[in-house]
Amino acid sequence: MKQLLSTREVAKVLGVNEKMVYSLITEKGLPATKVTGKWLFPAHLVEQWLENNTVNHPERAGGAVQPGGGVLVLAGSNDLLLDKAMGLFADLNPGHIAAFANLGSLGGIRAMREGLCHMAASHLMEGGPGADHAAEPAAASGDSRGESRSGGGGGKSARDYNFGHARRELEEAPAVVNFCIREQGYLVAPGNPNAVRDAGDIARKGLRVVNRPLGTGTRLLFDTELSRVGADPARIPGYGTEVRRHLDAGIEVLAGRADAAPGIRAVAGLLGLGFVPVQRERFDLLVPRARYFDRGVQLFLGMLVDARFRALADGFEGYDLAKAGRVVFPGDAP
Repeated sequence: MKQLLSTREVAKVLGVNEKMVYSLITEKGLPATKVTGKWLFPAHLVEQWLENNTVNHPERAGGAVQPGGGVLVLAGSNDLLLDKAMGLFADLNPGHIAAFANLGSLGGIRAMREGLCHMAASHLMEGGPGADHAAEPAAASGDSRGESRSGGGGGKSARDYNFGHARRELEEAPAVVNFCIREQGYLVAPGNPNAVRDAGDIARKGLRVVNRPLGTGTRLLFDTELSRVGADPARIPGYGTEVRRHLDAGIEVLAGRADAAPGIRAVAGLLGLGFVPVQRERFDLLVPRARYFDRGVQLFLGMLVDARFRALADGFEGYDLAKAGRVVFPGDAP
């Protein structure tokens, strides 16, 4: 078992009185656990906490992002509106820039865990293949591109996003702020010539797909839907062909190299493709609590309620900004 320190021992290590230790638990996230009414502190986590809160750490200067400097680093899931938002952020805040690492939702959370980014963009659905995933399909718009309603179930969605994955990957729960709600489904050729209604049609008809990498929220949803209809992914042509961006998946369908691809409605609208809706989803920004009040983070989050950001969504289909900029909690429906 790892060494456990008492309140008195931690106070001695930190050079503070015992009352200050209690304040550090509640206000600064000092790692602690309560056993039989007494606080105990895992020594190795206290050491990590000290390192994470050390200013000008000699090893960290070249490895982890810093709170200042005018550079805001985001990592995680790819999104068209997020790309536009980062450009707007630089335009609205001279002296600040935003950089993005396309690592997929899970990769973004793990980069945040390692201190490599200020925020993680994620849409990781709770649960996975084999679980009960009755979802409320996104409403089909009935436009001329031949959309159809998903067979994913008609009940109210009980799905949640990001919180469970964050609990498993992070020592401390982050703040979760909604960036947007968007529509996920399948990108198909204009007019939906293969009459795709759901993942079952893709599997039964032997349609060629292009996929997204493991660790992305879109791949998780596709795998879940394939599991729901009892399809064997290994028997689906192109299942192992992966592209990094939603736009790249759409281009493969547009070029005729794939019959279908999991993706977002915004790409279908941009490229003039058909779209088969599966569900609405929450696309969130996860922020370490220690970074939440960093200047760059607050500027970016504040931008999400600005009319100029909301105008960016007018150029795309499938985005809902009703919750953009709000802190969300477990159980908040998309």
